[in-house]
Amino acid sequence: MRRRRRPNRATALPGRGRIAAALAVGVVIAAAAVGALVFWGLSWSDGSSRGPKTAVIVDQLSLTQPNPAFAEEARSVLEQAGYLVDDFEGDEVTVEFYSGLALRDYDLVILRVHSGVAAVWGEVTDYVGLFTGEPYSETKYAEAEDAGLLGPATYYRGSASVFGVSPEFITSGMWGEFHGTTVILMGCDGLKSETTAQAFIRKGAKVVVGWSGRVSAKHTDKATEHLLQHLLIEGHTMRDAVALTMAEVGPDPDYDSTLGVYPSKG
Repeated sequence: MRRRRRPNRATALPGRGRIAAALAVGVVIAAAAVGALVFWGLSWSDGSSRGPKTAVIVDQLSLTQPNPAFAEEARSVLEQAGYLVDDFEGDEVTVEFYSGLALRDYDLVILRVHSGVAAVWGEVTDYVGLFTGEPYSETKYAEAEDAGLLGPATYYRGSASVFGVSPEFITSGMWGEFHGTTVILMGCDGLKSETTAQAFIRKGAKVVVGWSGRVSAKHTDKATEHLLQHLLIEGHTMRDAVALTMAEVGPDPDYDSTLGVYPSKG
């Protein structure tokens, strides 16, 4: 069964210390009172006994690299496996949507969103930011930006900015908790470090799947289709499903990044 949900309304969270982060698809630069963040990225279940399993496909990437066939295939596999499926696309993927994501208590969250690794004054850090589809405003979430939870995100130099969310946003800017949720990070660099995955785990997720580096939209779409089939239809463990997926689709042909699991014993 297909369901459509709208995000819960949420207010910006209080913060401290001005940070204006900027994410970019190729290279993204951001200035802050204490430093500058640079994000590199692609321009682009378990434990529930309370009725049907639920899943959400969050397709922010549809704004720049739409692939309706992926969404339909993913939904088909999920429904075949007994999930009730929500989907949110493009500009529906707002800061408020992310704020309320954990409250929805999904068993499986698929994030087809732009993402990238950050650096401070040219020094690479372990932060990975996730793009929204919401146009950036300097004043709309000023307090959350002060806390380092949000910042302007750009697909390439000179493009219009949208809001991006940091790992700190996951732990401090999301309301509620996940309850054993599986999170699939389809964008770049999701597991280049463990920081973003750790943020989801601290928020209550059970396992996070992501890429070791940059990945093309075409390759991540193909890999995720294989992963869902192995995991949900064939009933493999997550580690085995990822291993089978990599054996079939291989690393990204342009960036050589691979799909992995966090925690590594998950």
